[in-house]
Amino acid sequence: MTVNMLVPLAKLSCPAYQCFNALKIKKNYLPLCATRWASSSVVPRITTHYTIYPRDKDKRWEGVSMERFAEEDRFAILTQKYRIPVPILPGLPMNNHGNYIVRLGHLVSWMGEQAEALGVEVYPGYAAAEVLFHEDGSIKGIATNDVGIQKDGAPKTTFERGLELHAKVTIFAEGCHGHLAKQLYKKFDLRANCEPQTYGIGLKELWLIDEKKWKPGRVDHTVGWPLDRHTYGGSFLYHLNEGEPLVALGFVVGLDYQNPYLSPFREFQRWKHHPSIQPTLEGGKRIAYGARALNEGGFQSIPKLTFPGGLLIGCSPGFMNVPKIKGTHTAMKSGVLAAESIFNQLTNENLQSKTIGLHVTEYEDNLKKSWVWKELYSVRNIRPSCHGFLGLYGGMIYTGIFYWILRGMEPWTLKHKGSDSDRLKPAKDCTPIEYPKPDGQISFDLLSSVALSGTNHEHDQPAHLTLKDDSIPVNRNLSIYDGPEQRFCPAGVYEFVPLEQGDGFRLQINAQNCVHCKTCDIKDPSQNINWVVPEGGGGPAYNGM
Repeated sequence: MTVNMLVPLAKLSCPAYQCFNALKIKKNYLPLCATRWASSSVVPRITTHYTIYPRDKDKRWEGVSMERFAEEDRFAILTQKYRIPVPILPGLPMNNHGNYIVRLGHLVSWMGEQAEALGVEVYPGYAAAEVLFHEDGSIKGIATNDVGIQKDGAPKTTFERGLELHAKVTIFAEGCHGHLAKQLYKKFDLRANCEPQTYGIGLKELWLIDEKKWKPGRVDHTVGWPLDRHTYGGSFLYHLNEGEPLVALGFVVGLDYQNPYLSPFREFQRWKHHPSIQPTLEGGKRIAYGARALNEGGFQSIPKLTFPGGLLIGCSPGFMNVPKIKGTHTAMKSGVLAAESIFNQLTNENLQSKTIGLHVTEYEDNLKKSWVWKELYSVRNIRPSCHGFLGLYGGMIYTGIFYWILRGMEPWTLKHKGSDSDRLKPAKDCTPIEYPKPDGQISFDLLSSVALSGTNHEHDQPAHLTLKDDSIPVNRNLSIYDGPEQRFCPAGVYEFVPLEQGDGFRLQINAQNCVHCKTCDIKDPSQNINWVVPEGGGGPAYNGM
């Protein structure tokens, strides 16, 4: 311990007094030394860091843009009240560094303009309704749908037959669960050597939020609440960078779920009230809504891709990277490979074809040599790994161990559990799910949501949601599964209403509400619903989605 005190000189011992006297002599030299080092009037600046000299006080920084590029790619597990962050390690499928956040509705519109500028004819008001065949069984082309038919099936005075489009090779790019592709699978037995396709339903909203909460470039993904561990699914929330505070958010539910009381739409609305999600939306405005089925079968569920006169590309056969929830890049690459393969065939002077419609087998060979095949193979086991006792969390553990370390090179391939339509349990074996009422600010009802999708159909036309047997919805689906179609549809198309006379119910189909998601065609436990195209131009308007 050091103690400072004043001591009278008279009390100092003789040696101490001598030391003090010597110091008095030495001190005469100290000012000379100090003066020598402090002779300059300006001290040279050594530190220039902005933490010491703030830039806002430095005139040299005036007018310099200080805006940063913000990436905050985040992943988390949700419980009912908490958010548990999960690190996104380099190389994991959920890592989105270097990707762009765009609205696909804008992208495809722009690409259509580029195609037309190159001389491609685009027919946006017409739907391909029928596959045409040559006498030798090869594909001849397609026919657009007939128009001018009354709701009861009778022709109107405005009836017109559809248009036939013929080609040496017809490329089918209908998107997930295309209704023409369904016919082709059966006609050419294209699924003979692959597993059944499995699907998810993706629901999406576009919000205009408070600018103070807007973080352009941020990408959020979550799993967990409100789904249980045996129901595959998760969420996304992307902060767009388009000059105004827009966010795109959505929720995906695997259509292999088992409880017939589950409503994907209501799970989505409930998720928005999570303490980590709701603050972003408070004070904002929902401006768009939509839904679409997604292919989740991955590598194991890819069918044969070529057949005489045609081939499959994009999301129709199912090229989505499931854990990444991305398929646009693989779909585009498949289109490029298809074009190159067809061009090689058409320009081959020595071409000899066994059928009138060309069979371009080169396309599938080229796809298997591409990065698309390698990417899908590497993540093939992640989705089916969620079928174990731990469910979704078992899949996360599997991903962390086998994918991150082995990059999908494990010497086994896991299988799916079969078709999604076979996965529902009878209602008597399940617990009804009580969903909270929408508050009209964060969560909403179905009809107000459909109104934001821009969906429009000619009312006086036959319903494009057809039933193979009109008795099955009540006699089987309602009696065994408590009418799951009224819950899995994200647009309020299906309702069981009381009979006008007597007891009982009947199925009412509100086809004008349909957002063309294809969920009903996939999840119907009786496989009695067959989705076909409505009159040309009918459906949702997803321009900004």
